[in-house]
Amino acid sequence: MGEVMLALGRTFASLRQGKVWLYVLVPALFSLLLSIGLAVWALGAVVQQMLDYPPMTLLVGWGLVWLAHLLAYLGGWLAIFAIAYLSASLLAAIVIMPLMLKHLSQTEYRDVAAMGKDSFVAAAANSVFASVLFVIGWLVTIPLWLIPGFSLLMPLLLMGWLNRRTFAYDALSMHATAGEWQAIRQGQKTPLFMLGLTMALLAHVPLIGLLVPALAALSFVHYGLEALRRSRGGVVVTIEGERV
Repeated sequence: MGEVMLALGRTFASLRQGKVWLYVLVPALFSLLLSIGLAVWALGAVVQQMLDYPPMTLLVGWGLVWLAHLLAYLGGWLAIFAIAYLSASLLAAIVIMPLMLKHLSQTEYRDVAAMGKDSFVAAAANSVFASVLFVIGWLVTIPLWLIPGFSLLMPLLLMGWLNRRTFAYDALSMHATAGEWQAIRQGQKTPLFMLGLTMALLAHVPLIGLLVPALAALSFVHYGLEALRRSRGGVVVTIEGERV
């Protein structure tokens, strides 16, 4: 967990830079506007659609109309949240992350040579493919949400996986060789997922959650480049105010 905490510490330290705030706020604003639009135009229709299918119809039949409506609205808001987060994550991965990566590679990670392939198409394809798998996973696991507690657990696990699957590759595609990427992906599978899961938890914190898609991208850049630096035996470069 030390590497995860270091990446998180550097992520929040980076927020002292005005340029980084610009990168963070663009997906946040997009996510906020999309959430408002979906709530105004689609929430009612989604709730009504959910009320027309089991188990909501069963609850209504048992006289638990209030519970059916409560679960339907909860499901509708979770769906809106997932769509907004997914869309903001795509924006962060495809548009914002390359800008963050360029900024950090020229400042805090100047000693980490770019030895990979700077392929916008490959990174974008990775992000889109991860998003498709996320949607499929969301739909497939919906029945599990009826189990007490799983309605909270499943979104966290899915979003944690999405963060790792989307941002880990994009953060290293330009700097790591194919062999280096495979070594980091296999050797640090658990820390990478824990970083993604940590950002998924933060996504559910009011207001802060709007910033998470870009913060997740930033945290994986810090984690990935530091992991690559250490795998090459490089000297750790500290940032202002950081303890190593």
